[in-house]
Amino acid sequence: MQSQTRRGLPKMVKKVLTWGGIAFLIFFVAYRPQSAAEVVKSIGGALMDIAGGFGDFFASLFG
Repeated sequence: MQSQTRRGLPKMVKKVLTWGGIAFLIFFVAYRPQSAAEVVKSIGGALMDIAGGFGDFFASLFG
């Protein structure tokens, strides 16, 4: 019985953290929309920089 409880614990923790993250995201967007927009812009900019770096790498590799 105890081994089943231990196996279910990581799933429960994952579920609690997932729902907690979703609740925080909704709260953040609802009460700080400007800050949330800036975070999304920053993440988008970082992803674009990473994509540009990969593009430059492959262009140099095959060019």
